[in-house]
Amino acid sequence: MSKYDALWAYVQEDGSPTLKLTFGQIQEIAGIPIDHSFLKYKKELTDYGYQVEKISMKEQTVIFKRT
Repeated sequence: MSKYDALWAYVQEDGSPTLKLTFGQIQEIAGIPIDHSFLKYKKELTDYGYQVEKISMKEQTVIFKRT
């Protein structure tokens, strides 16, 4: 079980070709703040049919893309 399972399920359930979420939205969905470990955990997202396309530190957003 991953600490980001709730986020991965949310992205998969959304079903959009691309989905842009703020760090704040990710914290609300996952129940934890996004941190450096996200870079390691993002690999799990491929099991849900998505990948992280872009992380913007300036905008504090993450763009998810369906694979």
